Amino acid sequence: WYDAGDERFHPDNIIVDGREANIIFIISKATGKITWKLGPDYDNSPEAKAIGWIIGQHHAHMIPHTLPGGGNILVFDNGGWGGYDVPNPGAPTGVKAALRDYSRVLEIDPVAMKIVWQYTPTEAGFLAPMDSNRFYSPFISGMQRLPNGNTLITEGSDGRVFEVTPDHKIVWEFVSPYKGKFVPMNMTYRAYRVPYEWVPQVAKPVETAIEPLDVATFRVPGAAAFGDRAKEVSVEGCVPYEGSNALCVASVEDPEDK
Repeated sequence: WYDAGDERFHPDNIIVDGREANIIFIISKATGKITWKLGPDYDNSPEAKAIGWIIGQHHAHMIPHTLPGGGNILVFDNGGWGGYDVPNPGAPTGVKAALRDYSRVLEIDPVAMKIVWQYTPTEAGFLAPMDSNRFYSPFISGMQRLPNGNTLITEGSDGRVFEVTPDHKIVWEFVSPYKGKFVPMNMTYRAYRVPYEWVPQVAKPVETAIEPLDVATFRVPGAAAFGDRAKEVSVEGCVPYEGSNALCVASVEDPEDK
């Protein structure tokens, strides 16, 4: 944007997101003045209304110009609770007045002020609104645009890190098994993928493709074979499910025994 003549996005400027105030803004380092902002009022323009309320967000940053989407702003729109407004039943004092029980990862064109890519419960394949909170981290979290165009997402409150393609397919996923000494949860603040070149002492490993499980046809022992309810799936070494109504017969020496 700056190379095209837009002074608001000078490389020395500073981008800030205030998660408690639901606002993202850019400060001119030379003057200290705000040159660009989104929020805290998301009803003051058609563009802001189309983006929708950003609540309790984290890790707002501009994608480097060398990466796909360069110049756009990525932000983890946590949802949860944030912002200040008149008191309401969800926020009796007006603090943390905006509420939403799911998260969004947004890529925003800061000049056109519109979303150009997003990852929400809908893109994740969940049924809204019933399953929307299946993608939900009300605090911490972040994301990183990768050189291949994919996006690495940290769903922090669940310790989950995963990579999605531009068309929202998950290609890699990790859930942290580690829990803190003082907080018995596996929360992960933020994850980054770094290139092999960052560790020049070690030779680049051989990458081996991992075929994903076909969760649409996966069957456990004893289940009906896919597409054929008259047959069962058997797996060597596994005992099939026999149901909970199987007849149990036992012999007793004393007829009075129960």
